[in-house]
Amino acid sequence: MQFIDEIEIEAAAGNGGNGAVAFRRESHRPLGGPSGGNGGNGGNVVLHAHDRLTTLLDLGYRRRIRAQEGENGRGKDQYGAAGKDEVVQVPVGTQVYDAETGELLADLDQHDQKVVICKGGLGGRGNMHFATPYDRAPRRAEDGTPGERKMLRLELKLLADVGLVGYPNVGKSTFIASVSRARPKIADYPFTTLVPNLGVVSLGDERSFVVADIPGIIEGAAEGAGLGIRFLRHVERNRVLLHLITVDPDPERDPVKDYDVLVRELAEFSPTLAERPVIVAVSKTDIPEVVEALPRIEEELAARGVAKVYPFSSATRDGMQELLLAIEAMLKANPRESMPAPVTPVERQELRRRRGAQLDDDLEGDEDLDEGLEDEDFDDDE
Repeated sequence: MQFIDEIEIEAAAGNGGNGAVAFRRESHRPLGGPSGGNGGNGGNVVLHAHDRLTTLLDLGYRRRIRAQEGENGRGKDQYGAAGKDEVVQVPVGTQVYDAETGELLADLDQHDQKVVICKGGLGGRGNMHFATPYDRAPRRAEDGTPGERKMLRLELKLLADVGLVGYPNVGKSTFIASVSRARPKIADYPFTTLVPNLGVVSLGDERSFVVADIPGIIEGAAEGAGLGIRFLRHVERNRVLLHLITVDPDPERDPVKDYDVLVRELAEFSPTLAERPVIVAVSKTDIPEVVEALPRIEEELAARGVAKVYPFSSATRDGMQELLLAIEAMLKANPRESMPAPVTPVERQELRRRRGAQLDDDLEGDEDLDEGLEDEDFDDDE
């Protein structure tokens, strides 16, 4: 199944029906008076979060959503029927933004949650409502008001308790496959995982949590490098982040430097991610090179404030139970209610703008320093 986590659609609520201008003409009521009924209200566009959906694929085939219009009023005091609401189901974890302004309109983070995203127009009043002692035969009625129309951008952010973050090929997919029934693609080349995968970890009766395997994050991901921003936003929904690092065959890679890059990229993408509870684990301890590097990794991470590092092997399951229990304990200490509000796209653009301005200032400072050095060199030559 194709994984779609962002889409733009046009939503239009129904217009209200017009009021009617009519008069009674029965033989026994020659002066029956005005009898034009009201128009019906237009239908609303309603988004309904449902846990049976895991992707926005269904909406990929519906670029326009339109609710039913209200009927016009009729004679004999008959009101027009109200338009039927258009209810669209979306996955739990969908955020709805105004595509033009970037404003967050709704955050559907609970099952069976409903929100009216476009309100239908009101029906106009018929001429029966304008009769007065001074105007017993009014020939005017109101038109219905138009329904709301919006261009919407829907973003799906997976609702998971734990987010697996790490460089490609550190064993994220193997980990989630070993602790749950998820079956992600596993191979010995980078960027094997192209879509997020969810798995449920069970530790016994009523003891379980959901893990999300986020595709590999590399340096520059916050600016779009690698799989970049497209999947970084899924991390915002996770209560706890599990950083996986390991010794890579590439001599230019270092597990501690990888950890530094991960922390920096998450903080640059969203300041709230820098404050998220973190567990650091070293994978692939069934490899001798990883075991030899463990003391150095623990020492350098301790200098960075990481109190404990959890070594484990998905192949032999050594250290796996201790890691899962540590995750469970941290989840209990950090309930979902304590999570900060997600950063909106407008706020994220402002952060990137400020970061770019700060970078320009730093570059200007370097240029001034270089000019000063050049002047000093020139004086020395003289």
